[in-house]
Amino acid sequence: MEKQEMIEFRQVGKSFSGNKVLDDISFSIRKGEIHALMGENGAGKSTLLNILHGVYPDYEGEVFIEGEKVHFASVQEGLKRGIAKVHQEVSVISALTVGQNIALGYEPQKGPFVDYDALYKHTDEILERLHCKFRSRDSAGLLSTGEMQMLAIAKALFHKAQVISFDEPTAALSEHEVETFFDVVAELKKAGMTILYVTHRINEVFAIVDRTTVLRDGKYIGTYEIASITKEALIQSMVGRDVAAFAVRNRPSCAQSEVVLEVKNLCRDNVFSNISFQLHRGELLGFSGLVGSKRTDVMRTIFGADQKSAGEVFVGGKPVHIKNPRDALSCGIALIPENRKTQGFVRMMNNADNVGLASLKNFCKFGFVNVKQKIKNCEHYIEQIHLHPADPYYDTEKLSGGNQQKVVIAKWLSTHSNIIIFDEPTKGVDVGAKAEIYRLMEELLAEGKSILMVSSEMPEIIGMSDRVIVMREGRIMAELQRGELSEERVISCAMGGGS
Repeated sequence: MEKQEMIEFRQVGKSFSGNKVLDDISFSIRKGEIHALMGENGAGKSTLLNILHGVYPDYEGEVFIEGEKVHFASVQEGLKRGIAKVHQEVSVISALTVGQNIALGYEPQKGPFVDYDALYKHTDEILERLHCKFRSRDSAGLLSTGEMQMLAIAKALFHKAQVISFDEPTAALSEHEVETFFDVVAELKKAGMTILYVTHRINEVFAIVDRTTVLRDGKYIGTYEIASITKEALIQSMVGRDVAAFAVRNRPSCAQSEVVLEVKNLCRDNVFSNISFQLHRGELLGFSGLVGSKRTDVMRTIFGADQKSAGEVFVGGKPVHIKNPRDALSCGIALIPENRKTQGFVRMMNNADNVGLASLKNFCKFGFVNVKQKIKNCEHYIEQIHLHPADPYYDTEKLSGGNQQKVVIAKWLSTHSNIIIFDEPTKGVDVGAKAEIYRLMEELLAEGKSILMVSSEMPEIIGMSDRVIVMREGRIMAELQRGELSEERVISCAMGGGS
């Protein structure tokens, strides 16, 4: 007997500023199943959920609930139809009770007043159903992360939800809380509820999910019965593209035996722990991982932008104490940040001013800036990075995204640092700019400089790195040599599937 469809997407599409995020998505979700949405970062999973829940009412295609065409103009409309969402980061109003948070905006009335007796009785019944130890009259501000998630589920049940979607629900839960959550989800399924589950944790998918749908680059790839697919096949479905299509090394490796940077047991409380690695002269060491892996946090701590709670850093074999970016620069470490518009350049400055910003002391004498030297410095790096237009006086803000990124790179190259951290170096730049940035990286390596590169672009990680460190939730999961690299292996490690 064929199972009844609960949700059906027909040719759903969505664009932002002309960029196609979802393209012709068609598949269905059965009533009473746990259905996972999977794909790499940027695959379109969250956008599709937001369409379902009424966050994005402007979209192409059609959505059906139990065979009825729906088009929610708001989250409230979706909620009235029984479609609820539990967000990754659950927020509560700490000044209110648990029951008040659950019923917020939909409180039962007794005449012109809130019927608190009815409110607390009803919400307590829901909490008992979920086997919660806390009760509706307790203060919401005293709940743990796992308990707040239970509160969010209770809120969905309060609204008589037929469908509940979870976006990375276990990301902030302890091992014990995860087990409790799985038990609750199993009971919800047993009660006939439909569960949509977005996660990067492949082991969880195989533990509790019935079927999974894979999206890739905004397109529908396939829907699979979990009982009929292997982890390896699922990962292949998620990544499934030619790794070597673009980001490739055109020069032989320049990596030498000399260790220029060593990090030992670096920790930052509640962010990452026990980070240890070595960087060699002429080496490009890539850092890969999914959202929340804390790669950027590690780099910021090495650079002194954030403070460590424990661990040691050695440069050239000598211990260094980096308390701020100025200390890092004095140790020959530069950081090219992920967000160029907010952290990379100053919007009201021209190219010469921005390029010289991190090395200003080199152009100053007796408190005055030698403008000619600053312009000369800019012209030197403009030539090296192939900036267009090649004008020191041109406003950086008016450049294309790729050329803005080149200016940010030039700014840090002008510090003459030997260790350069690239955080998402080609994010938001066109293909031509990417090629030039890769060429520049290879030139730097050939000069004997060393690179730490954080990247979410799998072809970039695999194509450019001599070695790759894979992180997950603030910990190192694997260290892979260039000959061991494949998309499937890197993603498997990032999902906790082992090296």
